[in-house]
Amino acid sequence: MDFGLTDRVALVAASSKGLGRAVATELASEGCKLLLCARGEESLKEAANELSSAGSEVCAELADLTDPGDIDRLVASGLSQFGRIDILVTNTGGPPAGPFESHDRDAWQLAVRQNLDSVVNLTRAVLPGMREHGFGRIINITSIAVKQPVDGLMLSNSMRAAVTGFARTLANEVASSGITVNNVLPGYTRTERLWQLASKLAADAGTTAEEALAEWESEIPMGRVGTPREFAALVAFLASDRAGYITGTSIPVDGGWIRGLL
Repeated sequence: MDFGLTDRVALVAASSKGLGRAVATELASEGCKLLLCARGEESLKEAANELSSAGSEVCAELADLTDPGDIDRLVASGLSQFGRIDILVTNTGGPPAGPFESHDRDAWQLAVRQNLDSVVNLTRAVLPGMREHGFGRIINITSIAVKQPVDGLMLSNSMRAAVTGFARTLANEVASSGITVNNVLPGYTRTERLWQLASKLAADAGTTAEEALAEWESEIPMGRVGTPREFAALVAFLASDRAGYITGTSIPVDGGWIRGLL
């Protein structure tokens, strides 16, 4: 299937590792030009060099997505090099695990800046250009927690739900401009973040990370955690011309973990 992504320009946030890097790699394989960003210089250079060596045109910028000025600089750099941004994939690391009473006011404010404000500010920065060109794909990486909250993830459950409300409302506002807005919900996926979460929850429960991972796998009908590439494949489809009539949705990639009908 031709996704029609050749020479499209994609901004993939937090793309030096994990799901962001998998998405960048998948979009590159479909012919996209890439605007990458991350806070870690070494890992960002590694990702950019790997994708460039494979033949992709890449612009990589250090950026802290909690800083609106960094977001504006990032988008300006991409527009300077490529002239437009067709696809925005928002993505940030998840906030710390823990119940409500373990998070103080500062933790809540940081979670808002990292996981909600970053999505709003990235969207604000790219939306005028998408409207001008009559095409846009905004894809937010959120979490299965928006459909079925995960115990012990108070901050993530709250912030991801807020992004879902933002995206669903925005989808209606921009649909007539040829812009779609969708959320992709990763389930338990084999990334560094998953291992960190398993280690944290295991420490709290007095078990091991391996036991925590095995317990999650026992809850998944497929009996295993997912791979980043399986997740990235859906993002690439939603970015494509073929997905032009899909908007306002939240689609899980979770091996059947969510038990609800919708």
